Amino acid sequence: MEEYTIEATDLTKYFGDFLAVDHVSFKVKRGEVYGWLGPNGAGKTTTIRMLLGLLKITEGQARVLGYDPGTQAKDMQAHVGYMSQLFTLYQDLTAAENIRFYGQVYGLNRRTLHRRQAEIIEMAGLEGRQHVLTSNLSGGWKQRLALGCAIIHRPQVVFLDEPTAGVDPISRRRFWKLIYDMAQEGVTILVTTHYMDEAELCQRVGFISEGRLIALDTPDQLKQTQMRGQVLEIDCDQPALAIPALQAMGAFEEVALYGALIHAVAPDIETLKPQIAKVLQQAGISVRTMDVIAPSLEDVFISSVRRPANERVQA
Repeated sequence: MEEYTIEATDLTKYFGDFLAVDHVSFKVKRGEVYGWLGPNGAGKTTTIRMLLGLLKITEGQARVLGYDPGTQAKDMQAHVGYMSQLFTLYQDLTAAENIRFYGQVYGLNRRTLHRRQAEIIEMAGLEGRQHVLTSNLSGGWKQRLALGCAIIHRPQVVFLDEPTAGVDPISRRRFWKLIYDMAQEGVTILVTTHYMDEAELCQRVGFISEGRLIALDTPDQLKQTQMRGQVLEIDCDQPALAIPALQAMGAFEEVALYGALIHAVAPDIETLKPQIAKVLQQAGISVRTMDVIAPSLEDVFISSVRRPANERVQA
């Protein structure tokens, strides 16, 4: 049995003269929950669509379960599942009818389809709602139903492209429990997200920006190795005024608002605390607390994005 179920080497995609994915290389182990973290337009969806054989690879190579997506996509489809950014459910069908439709598309026989329909309805928490039109289901139920339809054929690899976009936090947590339930059964999960808290739940995370893989490791290792500088968290009464005052100092890698708090990043931030306090006091801003903290994954991502463009990661 192969150790890696997904392998990409110098994966590249051009749309005309536009470079959408720039020589990306990585490997994903069997049963791993692997995340892509990046903003919209970073190249996450394009990468997935190349791995699925839905887009032609411009340069480089890819293998999914040993299949070449460029020449063996049809054979590969029986072993992979895909949940796209947009719900691909039929809104004028009931939940049960959607499940039956996708089961028939994947060629399940009647007995297997009946069993899998019951399992998916239970997994999605749709007991008593299986005969409700999909258009009348909440976002969380639609999301879990879409996942069920994507895995009805029990794929070995599942691609989830920003599956929780626009879904409430409770539904997102429940969805991630389903992801780990699948991983424990040996299913490989590649999930894209722009939510930092979701990236923290992945076993490994790849940061992608402007089509480039700029960092790749476990969330904890990324925090230890990819952060350039220390993070000072400032709690003050007028953060909107404090940020431009701090930026005017010209001493920081980054100054940004995190909720109601400010994060200021510099190589030796402890030595800057007296100067920071003075600048804020002169601006009429009252500081409640000012502490050096461990970086969040968002701090690390911003730091990594600022790395020079020629520093790529090989996995």
